[in-house]
Amino acid sequence: MAGNGVPDATPRAPLPPPPDHRLRRARWAIAAVFLVHGSVTGNFATRIPWIQDHTQIPPGQLGLALAFPAIGASLAMPLAGRISHRFGARTALRALLALWTLSLALPALSPNLLVLCGALLVYGGTSGTADVAMNALGVETEDRWGRPIMSGLHGMWSLGALLGSAVGTVAAHTGTDARLHLAGAALVLTLLGVLACRGVLDLRSAPEEHPPPRFALPPRSALVIGAIGFCAVFAEGASLDWSAVYLRDRLGTDAGLAAASTTAFSCTMALARLAGDRVVARFGPVRTVRAGGVLATVGGLLIVTAGHPAPALAGFGLVGLGIAVVVPLAFAAAGHSGPAPSQAIAGVATITYTSGLIAPSAIGGIAQATSLTGSFALVAVLTCGLVAGARVLRVPARTASTGAPAPADRGSGLERS
Repeated sequence: MAGNGVPDATPRAPLPPPPDHRLRRARWAIAAVFLVHGSVTGNFATRIPWIQDHTQIPPGQLGLALAFPAIGASLAMPLAGRISHRFGARTALRALLALWTLSLALPALSPNLLVLCGALLVYGGTSGTADVAMNALGVETEDRWGRPIMSGLHGMWSLGALLGSAVGTVAAHTGTDARLHLAGAALVLTLLGVLACRGVLDLRSAPEEHPPPRFALPPRSALVIGAIGFCAVFAEGASLDWSAVYLRDRLGTDAGLAAASTTAFSCTMALARLAGDRVVARFGPVRTVRAGGVLATVGGLLIVTAGHPAPALAGFGLVGLGIAVVVPLAFAAAGHSGPAPSQAIAGVATITYTSGLIAPSAIGGIAQATSLTGSFALVAVLTCGLVAGARVLRVPARTASTGAPAPADRGSGLERS
């Protein structure tokens, strides 16, 4: 009823029908895939010190080796669309995820720097292709579900990374050989990944559709969306790798409190992503990212002006809270941005991986030239970019009957099973 007692004649779009059993299964299956993918990263990160000791390489050479996962991912990501077209989304994801989980065992088996670089190149390449495949399926599952789920999926990835790092921490604390630990984790995660992939959507290309190019530059739309993802991932990489150093060197905290800042930041991001879908459903991606950009910018300002650990810790928490949903929404927007979703998602993923690669070294370079305060001033500036550019994450309107995007907006090139 309107305020004057006259019935409101504005038509209301009907709610989407409740998902069927197969779609519910597909949603939880793709969430499990994200969890497995994140667990690989968490396990590996905790054993990097063991790998350095085993290969007997200095820190500078280790830093060089750790650039190879991002290089491998950037080179391999554009191939994911072609693989999915050739074998179907479910089969491709099952194979790519298995290659990624099995590659976890390779770095610990490397006897020297050259072999380690090759192992990490394979590790990154399999990670990147699996990443593109699972995000493309996540976008398609979200379309059919009729409500946002991408933030929650990336929250499951963050949860998986935390679980994997917990397992790795226990293994390192007990002195377990990393070759045994990572090989065992690789086998377990491969089995879990294969089981999870049984429930994901089985999408196949239309028979008359031309296959995507084997290797192609990302479309222009992906470059614009990727720029927003770049800002968020730069802030994430800077906070994860430098928050503990910032608290220790600039604010004089002890090592325990400094290390806790990294854990707190990771937990904040994971919780925000798990809760983010409801916020996005309520306010939409554009307003959500704008509000997140404001929070992250306030957090950055707290960090650079803090004279005590408490406001700095609060600042890092606000940065994590503000940027948490940006990358999931960037992948979702890329999946709706044109006739080649996998290619667009690969482009956005490549840009975000590149951001994650250069952020730690950029922060270090600026800190050496100026100060750590100046480095995090750059983070605050980049988070302002989220406020200015959030509108590029707008997704097409959903149809009233199904909650899925209209066919003209979708252009996935994949038949629905």
